Amino acid sequence: MRKRFRCFSRGTLDILSCNNFKVLSFTRRYKDETILVVANLSRFSQPVELDLSRYAGFIPEEVFSQNTFPTIKETPYMLALGPHNHYWFVLHKQREGISVSEEEPGPSLSVKERWENILYGKQREELEGRILPGYLTECRWFGAKGRAIRKLKIIEEAPIRHDSFACYILLLEVSYRQGADELYLLPVSFAVRPASQKLVERFPQGIITYLRVEDKEGVLYDGTYDEALHKSLLLTVAHRRKMKGTRGDFVGLPGKRFKHLLGEKKFDIASWALEAEQSNTSIAYEDRLFLKLYRRLDEGIHPDCEIVRFLTERGLFSNIPPFAGAIEYRRERAEPMTVALLQGFVTNVGDAWTYTLDVVTRYFERVLANREKGGGLLRDCGSLLDLDPSHMPPLVEDLIGRLYLEIASLLGKRTGELHLALGSSIEEDPFVPEPFSLLYQRSVYQSMQSLVARTMQSLAQNLERIPANILEEAKTILSMEQDIMKRMQRIVSKKFSAMKIRIHGDYHLGQVLYTGKDFVIMDFEGEPARPLGERRLKRSPLRDVSGMIRSFHYAAYGALFLRSSFRPEDVAFLEPWIAPWYYYISGIFLHAYLNTVGNAPFLPKEGNELEVLLYTFLLEKAVYELGYEMNNRPDWIVIPIRGIQSVMKTS
Repeated sequence: MRKRFRCFSRGTLDILSCNNFKVLSFTRRYKDETILVVANLSRFSQPVELDLSRYAGFIPEEVFSQNTFPTIKETPYMLALGPHNHYWFVLHKQREGISVSEEEPGPSLSVKERWENILYGKQREELEGRILPGYLTECRWFGAKGRAIRKLKIIEEAPIRHDSFACYILLLEVSYRQGADELYLLPVSFAVRPASQKLVERFPQGIITYLRVEDKEGVLYDGTYDEALHKSLLLTVAHRRKMKGTRGDFVGLPGKRFKHLLGEKKFDIASWALEAEQSNTSIAYEDRLFLKLYRRLDEGIHPDCEIVRFLTERGLFSNIPPFAGAIEYRRERAEPMTVALLQGFVTNVGDAWTYTLDVVTRYFERVLANREKGGGLLRDCGSLLDLDPSHMPPLVEDLIGRLYLEIASLLGKRTGELHLALGSSIEEDPFVPEPFSLLYQRSVYQSMQSLVARTMQSLAQNLERIPANILEEAKTILSMEQDIMKRMQRIVSKKFSAMKIRIHGDYHLGQVLYTGKDFVIMDFEGEPARPLGERRLKRSPLRDVSGMIRSFHYAAYGALFLRSSFRPEDVAFLEPWIAPWYYYISGIFLHAYLNTVGNAPFLPKEGNELEVLLYTFLLEKAVYELGYEMNNRPDWIVIPIRGIQSVMKTS
């Protein structure tokens, strides 16, 4: 770490004042690097308050774990240190949200009598025309940041009142200059001082605008950051309440296990919005329940709700957060929309992605500690189907660790059990397996052709954005377009003896929780960018398998290139060691999966059909990743490029 951060050996050193003389704290600064060092010189645990006001708005990141700590504010910064313990923090400037200051800016809008009047007249026009479009583009859950908003219209407002709390659930119809319209959900509420000041400090990302109501100044904010809304949503599910809007109703639907999952505490339960926002917002009710509020809505049952309810209430698969209820939006002459999914809370130690990154990091550290060993592992690893889990090289077990090999096998087993459950229905149409057909196979190939053509065209147009160290590899991928198409064409060579079933649809390590002993699979939404109808289609379960295998590949590269825990000269030495880790872990996962599903009808039985399908889906996934990374994270493009090279070399 000292070699990685230049400020440790040059630049300035500033001693910081604190209230505990047994704690030494200082900053090292060099150019754009700032490191905060806090050291406990005592043999006893010590608390400390640091004056970090000059760094207000910065986010401390602990350099070893890369965990982020609370944002620094003008007030003293609290830390607790164990005996002779220390912290090294790299200080990052805050990139998102409204900056926190002692004085709030003047209100953007003002209304008379009640804050709800913002939904009428000129104030509503201002809200629709200027304020909400600007707010949406800053929200993590807004999925169209790259598209220009042409028009935004509030098409539904449903009031929620609970004691002194008032909130409106808004449905926003967003029109773009190009592409189809989208519908988003946004609960809004109003707070005045001192509550508004606390909201600005704790949840700056939730502040929509500053608002004056008569002589009271406050903020209009996203209601999901208020515990009163959490309780109202829970009561809506529990009592099958209807929240009436101008065009339709929001209706609560408790599941069969709702009362059991809620427990004896009933509704006297604390709640909070989780910070890890993606395409939705999650609310935890202590260790009992977990509500997922969908932000982008579409007509029809949501696959996440549909699959979780099917697996829970039929008792088919227990390694999921169980279904507890849902909230739907209903209006005449339209299919219901799933607004929220309520599930049982699962105690966990984090997701499998974070856990795997730590495992791969330790693997690389062992490789560095044994530089003279293992040259025989650095060879072409061959097909994953050829790996024999019963004959693992002893060096592999030493470097990877026996525990994670068993963990990968367990994940393969749980994945197989999930697919057996999803493919077991014989009476419910949405889940009854369907056979492959040549027409279906041709449609799959045609979609792959379109994907490859779009991706290669985009790659050719964006070569200047590719990092110089992999530019030649990117050009090589461009020259392989016809070879990639030819490899994918094998999927239409004959009718495959396999079945289509409902699958997870967006399966990777981040969709799996690790409990410390087992895995719990979550988020059956499919790819959020696709329409609901497309996400509910039956597909080969090998798509899920290939998604997880590609996720292992991402984890190996992520631990080496994205965590920055290794010196540049060590990275160059370690990169060839990605292949053996990826090969053995993916192979262990795949064979455990195949042993679990056995002769299940959804897998092909004849000749090399299994290998053709698996590697075709792996290749398709890597091509999709290439397009995604090129448009969103060009620095990551090396991962799908190496993925395409690996599949083309093996299959």
